[in-house]
Amino acid sequence: MTDTLELEISKRRAAILAELAAAATPPPVLIAVSKTQPDAAIDAMLAAGQRVFGENRVQEAAAHWQHRRGAYPDLELHLIGPLQTNKSEDAVRLFDVIQTLDRPKLADTLAAAMEKTGRRPRLFIQVNTGEEPQKAGVTPAGLAALLDHACTKAGLEIDGLMCIPPVGEPAGPHFALLAKLANAHGLTRLSMGMSGDYVLAARYGATHVRVGTALFGERAKP
Repeated sequence: MTDTLELEISKRRAAILAELAAAATPPPVLIAVSKTQPDAAIDAMLAAGQRVFGENRVQEAAAHWQHRRGAYPDLELHLIGPLQTNKSEDAVRLFDVIQTLDRPKLADTLAAAMEKTGRRPRLFIQVNTGEEPQKAGVTPAGLAALLDHACTKAGLEIDGLMCIPPVGEPAGPHFALLAKLANAHGLTRLSMGMSGDYVLAARYGATHVRVGTALFGERAKP
């Protein structure tokens, strides 16, 4: 890790934290999206004081974090990418928060994995606010049924909702919809907002924002 890299990352992080603090009180939790990032960038972010990280894939997250857990016991790892049911146990063992619950079968496999491992990561339901056929997430109309299945049949506790607005559309209406859905179902946590719109998300009530490029700089290629 070079002094220049650590300084650049520290400056970017401080600037984003200041923007979030100005946008909302309390400010949302900053999740550093570390997917595809090299070790030097992750170590620089840790040196800057960041402890909450987001990853898209279970296997890549394990490569990034299993050997760092001992040195940083206060790490909080969020799964922010789609989860296959056959990876549920691995995800439950590794992550502290799983943000992408989006179907009953996944709720069932997560519940079984929690029972087996004794770990209970916090859970968010991903809502496909734009109802895009290629994107993961339950539709807004299907949210109530999924919540009922997850809580009543699978015995899970749901902390909040997460969304990824469609590319090319204004994000504000999607953030407003997610906040409305959360309020209607008594959920208090909202994961929304990324590098291009985290300040807007904070103004709409985000409790967590997921920021990659704006924190790390241009992302390394996988």
